[in-house]
Amino acid sequence: MSSLKQIAAWFDSTAVRTEKSDHISWTRVVPFIMMHLAVVGVFWVGFSWFAFWVCIFLYFVRMFAITGFYHRYFSHKNFKTSRFLQFVFAFVGATSAQRGPLWWASHHRFHHAKSDTSEDPHSPRQKGFMWSHALWFLSDKNFATNERRIKDFTKFPELKWLDRFDVVAPAILAVVLFGVGEYLTAYYPGLETSGWQLVIWGFFISTILLYHATYTINSLAHRFGSRRFETKDDSRNNLMLALLTMGEGWHNNHHYYSGTARQGFVWYEIDLTFYILKLMSYCGLVWDLKPIPDKIKTQLHKA
Repeated sequence: MSSLKQIAAWFDSTAVRTEKSDHISWTRVVPFIMMHLAVVGVFWVGFSWFAFWVCIFLYFVRMFAITGFYHRYFSHKNFKTSRFLQFVFAFVGATSAQRGPLWWASHHRFHHAKSDTSEDPHSPRQKGFMWSHALWFLSDKNFATNERRIKDFTKFPELKWLDRFDVVAPAILAVVLFGVGEYLTAYYPGLETSGWQLVIWGFFISTILLYHATYTINSLAHRFGSRRFETKDDSRNNLMLALLTMGEGWHNNHHYYSGTARQGFVWYEIDLTFYILKLMSYCGLVWDLKPIPDKIKTQLHKA
């Protein structure tokens, strides 16, 4: 694959075709490294409590968009929502710079079908921690969206557009943060923030935290934790990861039965994503949340 095509793929993900190689190109590694290096900008922009809370807010809002919509909605269809809200949360999820919703869901569906086998795109059992944590999505063969796996959502042109030009959403977020910061500098100087400070804290630091918290479910959640269910893969339940990812750490539960909107199967397994989805269902924003089947509840009571 030519370097020019790979550079073009920074802006249009359809610029390259599906490849079969695990080869990792500099054109993918460099932007990923630059995202991390941008965090060093904190030494120039400094700290303010306003920027700090913007960072935390955007971490959790975008984490919910990933866990609630990229994962439980687009990947597993655990509930229903309107076409409008579907796009809103697809866009919010895309601001996390973890590619588009169709790409994300198509690869996740394949992961469930081939979990921890030689065909799994990110198994720590097969290729080690670093591959499962971050390298897998930088490889040639995992760059393209496999639309055959996500046909139920490719019928929406707005989702296909967002998936194709996935760089647009994070770029818009960064520009908005800069504009808000400059406005606050001019009219609310007491907040002691600025445009570049909000970009560094609200976009780069928040996004890097979001990156690695999300990635732990592919890597650490297949290595550390307890196994309530004997699944064919190495999935684990891990409280710490569940807290970091708003409920995704109950990974063994999820791999045993992925057809429910709830991943914390018992009351003490904190699942913030499910609680928010439940609240949204009371407001009519989402509906038909798939419950935990009675046969699994019976198993839990006997355990």
